[in-house]
Amino acid sequence: MILVVLGVRDERMTVVVTRDVEARYRGFLASAMLEIAPGVYVSPDMSQGVRSRIWGVLEDWHMTLGRGAIVMVWRDGTKSGGLNLRHLGIPAKEISDADGVLLVKLTGASESGTEFTNLT
Repeated sequence: MILVVLGVRDERMTVVVTRDVEARYRGFLASAMLEIAPGVYVSPDMSQGVRSRIWGVLEDWHMTLGRGAIVMVWRDGTKSGGLNLRHLGIPAKEISDADGVLLVKLTGASESGTEFTNLT
């Protein structure tokens, strides 16, 4: 699945992508965001406070249920490439700037125990 958001300059735009999670996530996220595709939620105007509260609920559920993966992305002018990213599940990811090209680095171990190395 490829998701492209063009022309977004506001730091309040938030995107959440879920994979292999329980149905409760879908209902919860759909109550605060638009589900634009299965497992893809977007909010064009989410404050940092609301984003933090939503992430706290997702984090608590994921720690309890331990299934699937969740990624939250939003515009952040203080981060490399102007994006910030939070994730739950494996593999862990982070955004890296390599000479002006944004890359997603896999960090940590996969479920099979294979170690991922930085791609930059």
